[in-house]
Amino acid sequence: MTTLGASIFSTDISTAFHPEMTSLFWNQRRNPILKRLAVSTEQLASTATTVTSKTTPKRNFVEKESSEAAAFSTATAVKSKTTSTGTTYLSEESEGNRKSLKDYFDEAKDMIKADGAPPRWFSPLECGSHSPDSPLLLFLPGIDGVGVGLTRQHQRLGKIFDVWSLHIPVKDRTSFTGLVQLIERTIRSEHNHSPNKPIYLVGESLGACFALAVAARNPHIDLVLVLSNPATSFSMSVPQSTISLLEFIPGQMTLTLCHILSSMTGDPLKMAIDNVVKGISVPPTIQDLSTYLSVLADILPNETLLWKLELLKSASAYANARLHSVKAQTLILYSGKDQMMPSEEEGQRLSRELPNCQTRRFDDNGHFLLLEEGVDLVTIIKGAGYYRRGKCINYVSDFIPLTTTEFNKFCEEIRLRSDLTSPVMLSTLEDGKIVADLSGIPSEGPVLYVGYHNLLGLEAFPMVQQFMIQRNVLVRCVAHPMFFESKDGGLPDFEGNDTLRIVGGVPASAVNLYKLLSSKSHVMLHPGGMREALHRKGEEYKLFWPESSEFVRMSSTFGAKIIPFGAVGEDDIAQIVLDYNDQMRIPFLKSQIEEMNKRVVKLRTDITGEVANQPVHLPLPIPKIPGRFYYYFGKPIETKGEITELP
Repeated sequence: MTTLGASIFSTDISTAFHPEMTSLFWNQRRNPILKRLAVSTEQLASTATTVTSKTTPKRNFVEKESSEAAAFSTATAVKSKTTSTGTTYLSEESEGNRKSLKDYFDEAKDMIKADGAPPRWFSPLECGSHSPDSPLLLFLPGIDGVGVGLTRQHQRLGKIFDVWSLHIPVKDRTSFTGLVQLIERTIRSEHNHSPNKPIYLVGESLGACFALAVAARNPHIDLVLVLSNPATSFSMSVPQSTISLLEFIPGQMTLTLCHILSSMTGDPLKMAIDNVVKGISVPPTIQDLSTYLSVLADILPNETLLWKLELLKSASAYANARLHSVKAQTLILYSGKDQMMPSEEEGQRLSRELPNCQTRRFDDNGHFLLLEEGVDLVTIIKGAGYYRRGKCINYVSDFIPLTTTEFNKFCEEIRLRSDLTSPVMLSTLEDGKIVADLSGIPSEGPVLYVGYHNLLGLEAFPMVQQFMIQRNVLVRCVAHPMFFESKDGGLPDFEGNDTLRIVGGVPASAVNLYKLLSSKSHVMLHPGGMREALHRKGEEYKLFWPESSEFVRMSSTFGAKIIPFGAVGEDDIAQIVLDYNDQMRIPFLKSQIEEMNKRVVKLRTDITGEVANQPVHLPLPIPKIPGRFYYYFGKPIETKGEITELP
């Protein structure tokens, strides 16, 4: 970890002050959240006439404290569970320790006490369990400026990111340009130190405008933007209309704070239902809300709120004027029930304006999305395929094992399919005996499961589910690259794509298969690919495999076991009424299919035959009476010898 580029004192001076100031800092601050700090040079310049020699060493020590405090944090933090990349188990998580909105206000109250220092970075101690190769994540706060808006996310984010948060003190009046420059110096310094790592900017509301501004000014730096309800729509927002009222009617302040508080506490009905379902106590009491309002009044007194609203106005205008310069990978999270800003319309607008952008919609959430129950930022980033430690995503080394919550959500998503089909797993033991479970499946990898696709490939997820339940083994699905691409070259974003990425789906390529087998993974491969999944009428259970077994030689290289498998039942519960040939006779559908296939990534362009005929389209089936899925896994085939083809 390099120290921040925003340091305002030279190294020789800071070394002299370090010994005397250690105990003084911790005795004066006593804030368990802080471990890394940097200041705005604009703020220093603006207050140079008031800074005394007594305060100078303290500021310098705050800068120098970073490495020592970071080491303390890492030593005392709870380490995350490390798992094998072969047999991958569910990762540990402590759902009972997830923080609440009350923790946000408690931490915010501590952060703003007697704080006359300039803006600076800090890192939560609970985020100290990440690995040395974890990318840097900078959190840019919203209108509150405190920097603890990720408090409910810290536990999980801290395992895969080096998290820094920006703290803007209540009485600070650093301009928008000054804050942008502070963020800019930090990312440039960190980029110079680790040029091959991405830097994540998570911006909430106002912070999203900072992130867009910095990305526009630094297109050469590998940035990943995660923007929650961006305030680029400030000109059409509720806060915009209150500026004049606050200037002339000070009593309007209480109403404004109440509106902000209601946006933070979320939908009362939704909270009540969630609490009943989860067996949690009742929502915040009147006394709690009164306490929250008091803390909010301390965070945003009248003068500060007016200043922040003017800052929002400047930030929004600046970011909107430079959207054309933003080339960074961007993920926009917008809420369907944002009462402060028209975030839904703004999210859709930004997705059209930004070239490398995906969006995720949260129907029942409000403006302060990252503080609400059930919103897990790590799962969102994983689902979008945005987590990487290098310049490009590595689908093996960058994969993060599922948590129990993620696996339960996955099971809930395919519950209807599982209930209707009641999948039966049959496997073969070493002695050739067939058993009605998965006990014939090896525990250790590498293992390659080779089978054929049923209609639409819907047999894959129940198989992944049963392997996790029965064997605690995660099978990595090799799928068409279009499920992993965004916009041009891929499918439109939908929940199924996120689920595939979360459970370990990998784009089909020789390089990815090599990485999976070399890491002793369990891999599911369908040589017939999309041609089988999107088959025509009368082609149920028909194989469309290449003439040569592309995967056998690679399996032999790593001594992987090959297990042939088949699934029946899926093509018996649906009947295709409109296949590819039918659709190509309808002009409207034909033009849509042709346009889609111009954008989608093509596979197997170097071979001929029916297996290479993989036009993307969606067959129209009608359901029959639900039946049952049966999966049969054959006896494992050893490849340690001189095997070149399957028997």
